[in-house]
Amino acid sequence: VQLQASGGGLVQTGGSLRLSCEASGSFVSINEMGWYRQEPGKQRELVASIGSGGSTYYLDSVKGRFTVSRDNAKNTVYLQMNSLKPEDTAVYYCNADVDNGRHYSDYWGQGTLVTVSS
Repeated sequence: VQLQASGGGLVQTGGSLRLSCEASGSFVSINEMGWYRQEPGKQRELVASIGSGGSTYYLDSVKGRFTVSRDNAKNTVYLQMNSLKPEDTAVYYCNADVDNGRHYSDYWGQGTLVTVSS
């Protein structure tokens, strides 16, 4: 199973970006999908996640600005980020809890850099 993330880049404060992450390979189903971020010298934190049924979680600091969604037919999770702030600058990683036919395992994308300039 591989996760391919895309969509990061440089944006000014108040701008928007949309991250995408597609899962590929051999698997039965995907349970939870989500986005984490990590700043240099800090721990990775969960930004948003979405269950297979559509239930969502958001980090308090991104509520009302970020929206997580998924397209199960495409095995893809998205993160729409609006009203971006400099403190959103980080490497963003997608994550998926995947049923490979024997058990559920955690998989990570390669990370995509989001830079918000002030």
